[in-house]
Amino acid sequence: MSELRSPGAAPEGDGRRIVQRGLWFEEFTEGTIYEHRPGRTVTEADNVLFTTLTMNTQALHLDAAWSAQQPGFGGQRLINSMFTLSTIVGLSVSQLTQGTLVANLGFSEVAFPAPLFAGDTLYAETECTGKRESRSRPGEGVVNLTHIGRNQHGDIVARAARATLVRKQRTE
Repeated sequence: MSELRSPGAAPEGDGRRIVQRGLWFEEFTEGTIYEHRPGRTVTEADNVLFTTLTMNTQALHLDAAWSAQQPGFGGQRLINSMFTLSTIVGLSVSQLTQGTLVANLGFSEVAFPAPLFAGDTLYAETECTGKRESRSRPGEGVVNLTHIGRNQHGDIVARAARATLVRKQRTE
């Protein structure tokens, strides 16, 4: 059995070993849109667990009888928007930042233009909107991303801009 290697480590032997990783700073290209698949069908259990875990007691997430009386919900409980945001970022990890992310620097321009309900399938895409070398951390760079979440009908249910600190590929 081979020893455990860190994510993104160079292959051993003849180079035919592939370790799944995100992108190095140099691999991000401004304007590129990455589609993340598969999607994630959201369940009522996801919503209740996330909502109670985060102590969000908002009735529109937890109280089916109350939600059934509210206009615009179609008698359904609304999926917690923080779950939606977390999930669209999570859907991007294996393709973009697995083992290459140093830090999340911040989120901005967060919006939820349409509701998400239990039974909906969430799909994510991410656009690289810019990048620059880090001024204070050699070997790393700042990558700006815009994450978009869509339901199975193509409606945008979440959008957020995100600044990240990403490792550069070692040239040693």
